[in-house]
Amino acid sequence: MTTVAFHTLGCKVNFYDTEGIWHRFQQAGYQQVPFTEPADVYVINTCTVTHLGDRKSRQAIRRAVRTNPDALVVVTGCYAQMAAKEIAQIHGVDLVVGNDRKMSIVDLVEQVRAGDQPLIDVGNILKSKEFEEMDVPFFHDRTRANLKIQDGCNHFCTFCIIPHARGLIRSRQPESVLAQARKLARAGYREIVLTGIHTGGYGEDLDNYRLADLLRDLECEEDLYRLRISSIEASEIDDALIEVLQSSKKICNHLHIPLQSASDTVLKRMNRHYRMAEYLEKLGHLRTALPDLAVTTDIIVGFPGETDEEFQETVDFLTHQSFAQIHVFPYSQRKGTPAAKFAQQVNEDVKEERVQRLIQLSRELTQKYAQGLLGDSFEVIPEEPWLESGLNEKELTRKEDGPMLVGHAANYLRMAFTVPEGIRTESLIGEVCRVRLSEARSDIQMGQFEAQVTFAALDSDEEGSCSA
Repeated sequence: MTTVAFHTLGCKVNFYDTEGIWHRFQQAGYQQVPFTEPADVYVINTCTVTHLGDRKSRQAIRRAVRTNPDALVVVTGCYAQMAAKEIAQIHGVDLVVGNDRKMSIVDLVEQVRAGDQPLIDVGNILKSKEFEEMDVPFFHDRTRANLKIQDGCNHFCTFCIIPHARGLIRSRQPESVLAQARKLARAGYREIVLTGIHTGGYGEDLDNYRLADLLRDLECEEDLYRLRISSIEASEIDDALIEVLQSSKKICNHLHIPLQSASDTVLKRMNRHYRMAEYLEKLGHLRTALPDLAVTTDIIVGFPGETDEEFQETVDFLTHQSFAQIHVFPYSQRKGTPAAKFAQQVNEDVKEERVQRLIQLSRELTQKYAQGLLGDSFEVIPEEPWLESGLNEKELTRKEDGPMLVGHAANYLRMAFTVPEGIRTESLIGEVCRVRLSEARSDIQMGQFEAQVTFAALDSDEEGSCSA
């Protein structure tokens, strides 16, 4: 049987796309093997958000060529979209495929195998108008399912190359999203994460149908247990969305709302589509309507020209607005973006010091948020075994209180708990468990198992099931 191996870099959307590509290969009779093993075909799904992503992508390509010099090597993803000719010149690369043509990879592989000629199939993605459909009815080695609902972005922030690599917003048709959600829920996934390059922009290219409408329709899917929005911009939070969130029994009480900076002058240089007054107003409306909502955010530190005073504005805002977690990124110059040419690039040492300050602040805010919830019970979906720092697996097994699992609650707190005696650890992974928060920490929270809420169907031994 012909074998194929995959290596994926970057975001959740790339991982979703890789699953879609694999299902096409599977339908064509291929068998998947680990990327570290010899394969007939290697597919590298690349990232180009930073120069580091480019470098890691090139390293993965060369690793595949070294593992099997006779293999057919396929490169796709954002780096492939932006630098097709450069990639095609790397020794051993046979096929370079653009971001809007991934579903053609199997056919293109067969074409190259027949003609033995390297091929570049990359076009002007900014002209793409249609969402590329991918059927992903289940995921390998995952307990939560991602569901891609859109691709592309229209915002053109000055630090970001992604609109050029992914194109403009293209939304998946509602009927297709609902059908895919139904498949994933029936395959046993208790949580489905709606994802995209600009998830909150879903529907901008559809006729009078936006994210709030999609959420309302998904709420009616009986088999769907829990739904999470991966990310949404403050400017996309309107009364219709808040109303849906208020009435929902399935949408997680967690929103990730990227901020990037709490300084209006920095936001203007970034070409972000809001100012702090608007962000603060939306945050206030959300917290009034949804008192138990957990809000997480992204921050970029060291953007060109960011002064100590502008950075302090961000620190002060984050400190006083009770975020549950902050994802911190140092600004990275990206060739091809306006910000890469801006004057007053911030020194790397200054960036690192600011990154560390915000990471520490994030830990403090997470612990403070969790402390306010001590004693409360949460529905946690265990994802994997958890080894406390300093313990190896054998030592953990010998502990009197037994093995531990870790997973996310609906509010995105990561919680670990001990599996009670008499319950198989494997039977809990991917299922919903009720866990009481007993110890607040700055990273992983500690909880006590109370009950198992969902159970895998007795006959769920088919390939599509995600539960053990």
